[in-house]
Amino acid sequence: MKITETELKGCFIIEPSVFEDERGCFYEAFNKKKLEEALGYQVNFVQDNVSVSKYGVVRGLHYQEAPFAQAKLVSVSKGRVQDVVVDLRKENSTYLKHVSIELSDVNRKMLFVPKGMAHGFAVLSDEAEFRYKVDEYYNKESEKGLFFNDSKLQIDWPIDDNDIILSEKDMQLTELTKEI
Repeated sequence: MKITETELKGCFIIEPSVFEDERGCFYEAFNKKKLEEALGYQVNFVQDNVSVSKYGVVRGLHYQEAPFAQAKLVSVSKGRVQDVVVDLRKENSTYLKHVSIELSDVNRKMLFVPKGMAHGFAVLSDEAEFRYKVDEYYNKESEKGLFFNDSKLQIDWPIDDNDIILSEKDMQLTELTKEI
C-alpha cells in the first residue's frame, strides 16, 4: 500500500497493492495501522456510507462545521468519479486551494480527507458506487456547502455543463462572497 500526501496538508492518496492472477484479484482496501502511521494520529471511523449515482451527477462541495467536522476515507467500488477536496483551514497556506483526483474501480485509489475540508465528486461513468468512511456522525445542523462551480475556487470539472445534475440542496448553495 502506497500512501502519498497531496499538496493539501493532511490529505492523502492511498494506492493499494493489487495481487492479480487468473482467478481475479485481491487487495487490502483499508489498514488502520498504515493509515495512522501516515497521518501521525489515530482515526476512528464510526460510519460507512454508500452513494450510487449516474453519469453527470455532481455531489458537493459538502462539509460539517466543528464540533461535528468529519474526516473521510473515500473510494469508488464501481465506475469512475472526479473527486475534489477544498481546503477550508484558514491557517494554511493552501486555504481555498483544491486537489482533484480520479477515483475508479480500475485504479482503486482512495483519498483521505481530513477535517476542515469541503468534499465533492462528479460521476464520469454511466454509474458509480462511491464509498466513504467518516469519523463523526452526520449532523444536519452543522452541514454546510460551497457551490461546486464557484468561480473563486476555479475547479475544472471534466463534465459538460449541460450534462451536470445537481440535487435541489446543492443548487441552493451560493458562491463565496466572503471568506469562510
